[in-house]
Amino acid sequence: MIKLRARTEVDAPAGRVWELLGDYRADPAWRAGVATMAPSPPGPIEPGQTTDEHLRFAGRSYRNGGLVEAVGPGRTLTWRTTSGVRANGRRTVEELPGGRSRVALETDIHPDGVDRLLAPVLGRVLRRRLGADLRRLRELAERGPARGGGGAR
Repeated sequence: MIKLRARTEVDAPAGRVWELLGDYRADPAWRAGVATMAPSPPGPIEPGQTTDEHLRFAGRSYRNGGLVEAVGPGRTLTWRTTSGVRANGRRTVEELPGGRSRVALETDIHPDGVDRLLAPVLGRVLRRRLGADLRRLRELAERGPARGGGGAR
């Protein structure tokens, strides 16, 4: 298993950050390689919501189905894939003093076949990528309210 963990503090209120993190339609704006992420039903996350994700990584195209398992108190969601790459994870936003927030992203990937042999190298690349994704999320949140099709309504 490849465990990916990243955290950062954001100079924006948790509600603004959650507009981006809690609506899968915003994922292509901050996650590298995600071409499309289509939640069903569309809109902010809710338990039982499914996703259809198309992404590119290391020159390969992937299509993953996903399921929102739970939306916790505050601003937390847990998810797992239902097809494609086997993975599960959690997204959390917590309010900090002074209108700031802390974001934590956790993903566990369960590689199959040849990818298991490449897990140590994949883990390093994916950790760097997750850190860069989190920086893009922070920059978007600090710029201001979500615009277009990505924010919660």
